[in-house]
Amino acid sequence: MTELIDQPLPTAPPRSQWRDIWDQFKTHKGALLGGIVFLLIVASVFIGPLFWPYDATFIDIRSRNQGPSWSHPLGTDQLGRDMLARMMAGGQTSVSVGITAMLLALILGSLIGVLAGFFKSLDNILMRLTDLFLALPLLPLILVMVLLFREPLNAAFGPETGIFILIVTAIGITSWMPTARIVRGDVLTLKEREFVLAARSIGTTNFRMITRHVLPNVMSPIMVSATLGIANAIITESALSFLGLGFPPDFPTWGRLLFDAVDYMQQHPQRVLWPGLAISLTVLSVNYLGDGLRDALDPRIRGR
Repeated sequence: MTELIDQPLPTAPPRSQWRDIWDQFKTHKGALLGGIVFLLIVASVFIGPLFWPYDATFIDIRSRNQGPSWSHPLGTDQLGRDMLARMMAGGQTSVSVGITAMLLALILGSLIGVLAGFFKSLDNILMRLTDLFLALPLLPLILVMVLLFREPLNAAFGPETGIFILIVTAIGITSWMPTARIVRGDVLTLKEREFVLAARSIGTTNFRMITRHVLPNVMSPIMVSATLGIANAIITESALSFLGLGFPPDFPTWGRLLFDAVDYMQQHPQRVLWPGLAISLTVLSVNYLGDGLRDALDPRIRGR
């Protein structure tokens, strides 16, 4: 009997932090639905063309301006090109621009936010630079950048690659400011925490302290900014393409499809509906996804 009493009681294995994050995330029904919709949209635009028989650039004048049918579920445009194929091709471009521009803005914002929050000597300079960019009218600034650098980049990389680099760079370097301010605020709080002070007391270098102790603890706002940055980049690219300053006419994006459909809005209103619906669903699903990630990654909210 004594031996049984002395034996330790079995304990449950510790729960994984990622398991806790997933449990909190799946309680947010809107975020779960948004994530599913976004994954379906990404899979449709990147995998769908592999199974669809029509090419986005194939012209069939005899089939122009047709309505929805079994062979063309979304109809055809004024040149007889299949609208479903063009929607998928346009989605590839819009989503690629959104993700790439988001990564650029995230890298710039995180770098400036960490440097401003961790090094007091750089804080004032970097935050005034951030305030300067926040005060600039972003859409006119992007339009000026497109007009100035479009031709040189097209000559150097070709019309499609050149305009892709230009739009991604223009959106990325004008969208990093919210991430920088959020990261700076978190770093200012973190660098006064006990574990950072303990690391400094044993002679840990600033680089190691940032990469080992600071950056992992600001991943929550960075990931939330990433999801919201995708939505912002897709909207900005669509606005540029709608204004006719985006990709070439034969290189479809959702914004370009909207621009091309304006002249046929009264005769074929569905041409405006499909790209507009795709943009709205993508942006809405990404926003819900970011909302759910914010709640799941914040330990102060997790479990409520």
